[in-house]
Amino acid sequence: MKRIVLVSTVGLLLASLPSCDLVKDFTYNVSPNPLEMHGDSVKMSVVVNIPQKGINKKVKAEITPKLGNKALGTWQVQGEKITGNGQTIPFKPGGSATFDLTIPYDASFEAADLKVTGKIYKGTKDKGSLPEFKIADATIITPLMVKKEFKMIFEDDKIVRSETKSFDSKINFDRAKSVVKPNELKDMDIIEMITWMKNAQANPKITINSIDIKGYASPDGEESKNVSLSADRAREVRTALISIMKKEKLTALTDTSSYVTSKFGEDYEGFKAQLALTSTISEADKNLFIRVLEMTKDSKQREQEMINLGKSYKELEKDVFPAIRRTVISVNYTLAGLTNDELKAASVSNPESLGIEELLFVADTFTIDLNEKARLYDVAAKNFSNDFRAHNNLGAVKFLLNKMPDAKKSLEKANQLKDNSNTKNNLAGIAILEGDRSASRKLINQAKGAKDGNAISYNTAILDILDGKYASGAGLKEASFNKALAATLSNKYDEAKKALSGNESAEAHYLRAIIAQRNGEGADVVVNNLKSAFAKDSSLKEKASRDREFIKLFKDSNFSSAIK
Repeated sequence: MKRIVLVSTVGLLLASLPSCDLVKDFTYNVSPNPLEMHGDSVKMSVVVNIPQKGINKKVKAEITPKLGNKALGTWQVQGEKITGNGQTIPFKPGGSATFDLTIPYDASFEAADLKVTGKIYKGTKDKGSLPEFKIADATIITPLMVKKEFKMIFEDDKIVRSETKSFDSKINFDRAKSVVKPNELKDMDIIEMITWMKNAQANPKITINSIDIKGYASPDGEESKNVSLSADRAREVRTALISIMKKEKLTALTDTSSYVTSKFGEDYEGFKAQLALTSTISEADKNLFIRVLEMTKDSKQREQEMINLGKSYKELEKDVFPAIRRTVISVNYTLAGLTNDELKAASVSNPESLGIEELLFVADTFTIDLNEKARLYDVAAKNFSNDFRAHNNLGAVKFLLNKMPDAKKSLEKANQLKDNSNTKNNLAGIAILEGDRSASRKLINQAKGAKDGNAISYNTAILDILDGKYASGAGLKEASFNKALAATLSNKYDEAKKALSGNESAEAHYLRAIIAQRNGEGADVVVNNLKSAFAKDSSLKEKASRDREFIKLFKDSNFSSAIK
């Protein structure tokens, strides 16, 4: 059902005025009545009706509308022989003059009356005043019920609960040999690998997935023999490693299936890398060696051409080839991170020990307490001060804790570190609470690419409701008080009721009373909803006592009894 807009028709009695022969009874139609706040403004249309022979041809009436104690300007109605800026009314038939007015809303308008007064002039002579009297009620301010509960957007963690890693070591060989020399097994990298394996076997967080053994040969000699040589080197290293594992009683690593051997033959890439590192060979000869390898297919000819380089070849044999006659051992393993219980414990006893991803994860996952979230995000912001996510999330939770100066400081820091949509959405919430809707709108428009589109839509709807664009708020998908309010202001009462389903807050019951009154559901329904609201928040009685939504009930005994 459409809301009924009340129209006031009020007579202006002038019988007691000396000027009653100059003007006769004016009447006024005001729409809407009561007046309504829309966006930041109160908009009204007032029709002044002048009866037949209601204004002398040489008379003008200056009508001053007042809302409460605030004068709203002057409207001029004039006879047909008056020149000026007023609206001219012919003497015999009379007529009407319409005045549209939009004024900024002021809190004093909530329980004010719209009144008129004024002056009557014949020519330039003052012929008396129009008596002040009420022509409409003011002002419905239901849009101010909007909840400025901006939805914050939190940045996600990128925690990795387990990592795949590898531990590498190598064994070098003599030219054309695949025998594992005992001294190679005493090199530091092999000793460190064995020590690591011992620790890994005792560490439940480490799972060894495979041990890759890759055999290589230097690019000298016959290529086919080098392929076989690289395979032999890989097999010999596997045998040596299994022997070491048995000796060290690392029984889990004695199974040959754990080892994957691979033959790579002549290692050209390794050769180039090692050649680049040596300082004993000139750059010109380095380039010659590379050209020989790349352009000469016959292995004997290739080797001879390298030998022909004389001293440089000797340096090659000394500094380059020995390093690539090798087998590379790669222990591939998975390292598990802290368990949930370990993360929880550390977040309480020693949060500084946690990394940024862990802190963000724990704060988001394991607590709903806003103060606890703030504590963890504060640690993250201090320990990882260059990570914008920590500052964004700290600012967002401070906003939810209603600590606006702290929230603003953290959010501005986050956006300084990285200009981003999520933080701009959150800063828009700060701006709206500071009363700067223009800044809030600008920020929310810049945040359109934020990860949470629902939050952007919800926050935009709040701004739209405050701007008087009720259809936008009513179109929200998510049921909420604000959706219900916007639907009410759009006269979509069934949608409003649906959006309030399950909401038993004081504000929800109060809004249900407004819906019932607008929808003509009867005084009992209105009062019962108000009583439910008052039971949860008695301060709403005072609001209801002056709320022009209920002006028709002000003389109803049940309503009067409820608001006492």
